[in-house]
Amino acid sequence: MAPDVQALRQPRLGLTHADDEFDRIARLVCRQLDVSIATVALLSPEGVVLPGSLGMPEPYQSTRRIPLDGTLTRRVVESGNPLVLQDVSADPSAARICAIFGVEHGAAVALPVHAGDNRPVGALVAMDTAPRVWTGADLATLSDLAASCSGEIRLRTERERARQAERAARREQRRSQLLLSLSEAFAGATTAAQVERAIRGVVDRGMGASSSYLALVDADRRGLTFVSTAPDVAPAPRSGRRSSRARIDDDLPVSEVARTGVPQFFSGARELVARYPLLGGSLDDDGACSLMPVHADGRVAAVVCTRWESERALDRDTASLEATLAPYVAHALDRIALLEARRRVSTTLQAALLTAPPAVANLDIATTYEPATRTDQVGGDWYDVVAVDDDTTVLMIGDVTGHDMQAAAHMGQLRSMLRALAWSHDETPSVLLTLLDRANHQLGPRAGATAVVVRLERLPVVGEQGHKPGTYAVTWSNAGHPPPLVLRQDGSVEVLRRPADLLLGVLPATRRSDHSTTLRPGETLLLYTDGLVERRRETMADRIALLAETFARTAAAATATLPATLVRTMVPAPQRDDVAVLAVRAREAASVTAEAPVDVDGVVATSLVRAERRVADSLADLGPARRWIDDILETSGVAQRERRTAMLLSSELLTNALEHGGGPVTATVMIDAESAHVRVGVRDASTERPQLRNPDPHELSGRGVLFLDRLAARWGVIDHDGAEMIGRHGQDVAGKTVWFELRT
Repeated sequence: MAPDVQALRQPRLGLTHADDEFDRIARLVCRQLDVSIATVALLSPEGVVLPGSLGMPEPYQSTRRIPLDGTLTRRVVESGNPLVLQDVSADPSAARICAIFGVEHGAAVALPVHAGDNRPVGALVAMDTAPRVWTGADLATLSDLAASCSGEIRLRTERERARQAERAARREQRRSQLLLSLSEAFAGATTAAQVERAIRGVVDRGMGASSSYLALVDADRRGLTFVSTAPDVAPAPRSGRRSSRARIDDDLPVSEVARTGVPQFFSGARELVARYPLLGGSLDDDGACSLMPVHADGRVAAVVCTRWESERALDRDTASLEATLAPYVAHALDRIALLEARRRVSTTLQAALLTAPPAVANLDIATTYEPATRTDQVGGDWYDVVAVDDDTTVLMIGDVTGHDMQAAAHMGQLRSMLRALAWSHDETPSVLLTLLDRANHQLGPRAGATAVVVRLERLPVVGEQGHKPGTYAVTWSNAGHPPPLVLRQDGSVEVLRRPADLLLGVLPATRRSDHSTTLRPGETLLLYTDGLVERRRETMADRIALLAETFARTAAAATATLPATLVRTMVPAPQRDDVAVLAVRAREAASVTAEAPVDVDGVVATSLVRAERRVADSLADLGPARRWIDDILETSGVAQRERRTAMLLSSELLTNALEHGGGPVTATVMIDAESAHVRVGVRDASTERPQLRNPDPHELSGRGVLFLDRLAARWGVIDHDGAEMIGRHGQDVAGKTVWFELRT
């Protein structure tokens, strides 16, 4: 092996300057052999170093280096044998070297010094100014001292190797800890935003970076989208403002890394702007910037941009951490893509299993299903509505054990069986649940589930037991499910807390019971699954009581918004269980009040439906008033399209009356079925007539009358001088009635 290579392979012992131990050996050589110069010389790639030296001329005694080739030390290391010269002048090569030290006419002896693998790495050299005979005693003494040098070098070599092994173990431990921390940081990430937060935590601890950003390459590879905010190294072209997107062909560092897949590092802002002039003036600080591509399936899937507050060079630790980080980011993004695909499949399956409820006359029905956060977004909760005939509707809600695809499959089977039973069997809810439990046991899937089945039957409005139009008899049976709730007309909430029967899938022959109550116009029945009320460290009774309080506060809310509002209010994030909610409100109904022809402002009505409602002098009553108008229209057979137009115009009239007209405010609805004529009027205490305006696009108000003029068949204003009483809620105060008409 070449001496230079051999020297390079030796552990770095730090013997590049004076060393006390080797200086002591040099002194012993001079004293024992009575010579003028003694050195402990070690071969290095740069020449010869002298950790031990005595008597050498300057500058060698101070610098401890001999940057020359052909030295006595090199000759000994190359041959592996001692070099003994009684007269240096007899050896021209040795004489040239010794002349530098002033002993070209003297004597010299050099014995090899060995390292741990018994290979020579240097020499113990003794030189005298005059020729002399090196006796056997001289050579024996020098040999012993050379052995001491070899022993010291071997000892230090072993110590250094032990330190290197310890440092390597520590590096490996740090790397193992890093890999473990990376695994933990990305293991729970289910969204790109969570991946970005994990990256920020890693680069902050491991690199001392001030910020980090994640940009995802679009599927069509035409652009990139930043997950949260864009860094200062990605301003929007032309405007210079930051954008959440960048084109793949932009002259920006993030775009170039996405195109080429080659990482980039810039030590500071000057280097960055010199390469990308577009960034001039947009950088927040002068710090370094690193851009790392994340590869997946052979292409760049994302780019990680890391920023520092100050300038710095790319060190080995930073490069190693980035190289280690990239695969974890890639795996996390692959997992997120898989989860997104599963979510899409689950959402499609759930949408197919939970169809929208049918439109049922005189009933306002709303539903929602919210899956658990950390599952396949599909589970065992379900709801259903079956309109048996014009007067009978069956409601059902249930919960199959589990929150996965198997639970969804079982749910689909039970829901389909119960739906078919409700349609084909004119039976009470308890009988339907009994039939379902038997089918579940005999035909499968033998799933455990809770359920509530409710039968709504519209009560007659004539005869001795006549009821108010829109009143329903409610019959229900409960198979281990949370109790239904009813929001009554007076604003109170009744919990239909009756003894629940055994849940489904346990004992098909169990006896089941029915319970009954009444649902009057304007009252709302609420069915829900346990995910809406269950919470750790709280009792079910307390949570149902809280739900009842929350339900009572929604009395003015539209039925369509009620289920989602309750879920948003009652269920904390992250959502641990899936939730299904079904709300049914009995609509307010109006009856025909005139059979004889009646002249209503020039329109002859033969079968007139007239309804009137006093509106509280508060915007809080706006929602209930709108809902009341929609109920009257729906129960009178007005189609949904016309009802939507009427709701828009009614909202404008009611809002203007409450905000500008003042009380008392009265809403009136008149419907003539034969002439397909609908009229809605709102009276208030203001005599100021509305004006038709054409507001500018930036104005936020002034469009109400414009809507009336564009959408109504006709509209107008009736002035009141306070001398007449109009309707049962009329007041003998001055004011006006703004009205509109629609043709149905």
